[in-house]
Amino acid sequence: MFIQTEATPNPQTLKFIPGKPVLADGTADFRAKADAGASPLASRLFDIDGVAGVFLGSDFISVTKGEAEWQHLKPMILGAIMEHYMSGDEVVDADGANDEAEGAYDAEDADVVATIKELLETRVRPAVAQDGGDITFAGFRDGTVYLHMRGACAGCPSSTATLRHGIENLLRHFCPEVEEVQAV
Repeated sequence: MFIQTEATPNPQTLKFIPGKPVLADGTADFRAKADAGASPLASRLFDIDGVAGVFLGSDFISVTKGEAEWQHLKPMILGAIMEHYMSGDEVVDADGANDEAEGAYDAEDADVVATIKELLETRVRPAVAQDGGDITFAGFRDGTVYLHMRGACAGCPSSTATLRHGIENLLRHFCPEVEEVQAV
């Protein structure tokens, strides 16, 4: 098994591509070992001292480190991923994926929200998945779009620029009702 490793814009996060499907549907974000009970893979990764977060996408695994150095963590992470796939265990239990919820918005904004969600799904999410993260809709109120930043996007130094200059400009262009974008 050959596992590719890619850097992300977040220096605390590396993206691991096992060459096999990770999740068939949705994503799963685990910010602590206590949250990883639904995922044998995430639990195995949290057993490595220094792993601070695990994000599972369709074909990648993003691992966020704490204070440890990548040269020490990377071999252990590669070994844990390889062991997991060789074990035949599921990546997540049946209810383990935590794809985004519906999000809060007023009923009269349904058309605007539909446009926002379509833009996020077709233009934003594929781009941030390339960097090992995910951005999902969390709500829309009084001209402000609220987004969840997950995986490599959570805590990334360039996430503010991505929100302000990329996503906000895109959404404002197609939806004049959008005035601002904020992370939650």
